[in-house]
Amino acid sequence: MIKLAIAEDHQALIDGMKVFLEYEEDIKIVGEASNGDRLLDIVRSKKPDVVLTDIRMPVMDGITAARHIKQEFPNCKIIAFSMFEQDEAIHQMQEAGASGYILKNSSLKKVIEAIRAVYRGETYFDGGIKSKETTVTDEVPLSKREKEILKLVGEGKTSQEIADTLFIGKTTVDTHRKNILKKLNLQGKSELMRYSVEKKYDF
Repeated sequence: MIKLAIAEDHQALIDGMKVFLEYEEDIKIVGEASNGDRLLDIVRSKKPDVVLTDIRMPVMDGITAARHIKQEFPNCKIIAFSMFEQDEAIHQMQEAGASGYILKNSSLKKVIEAIRAVYRGETYFDGGIKSKETTVTDEVPLSKREKEILKLVGEGKTSQEIADTLFIGKTTVDTHRKNILKKLNLQGKSELMRYSVEKKYDF
């Protein structure tokens, strides 16, 4: 069962999605929020697998909320749900750790496809957005934390050494490394290190 949290400041849109998702046996809505601050509370208490969030919201926007969520719960998958398809908005959500970006005028069928895809560890970008994503980043989108860890891997540091450097838990580092391997389609430590060295990243 995929536990889903939704953040959207238009209640009618949330209600419509709830009705539609009611018939999906593998997806369950565990919380809904009208702002990013409330979304954080829901994620902390309900620990959803996937978060579908608007970008423009009161109190705290979706980009800021996404950053906080990925810092505290790196395994939580985030999908941006927005009416904006500007490159900057897409890029900011990717930097915050989003695995998907869906436009609000998309069909609910696409929304479900996106939820299932990111839950499996894939990325999902609506329609023409994927090509825009490529031009913005020109590479596989990694979160800021993932880039930091990838750089340290390239320096030959172990997970424990990376954890000590970034003041986070070793388990968190291991989780990030697994996510990086999936995103970059790499196999094991040696390929990850070689990728980092070849790219010569300086984040």
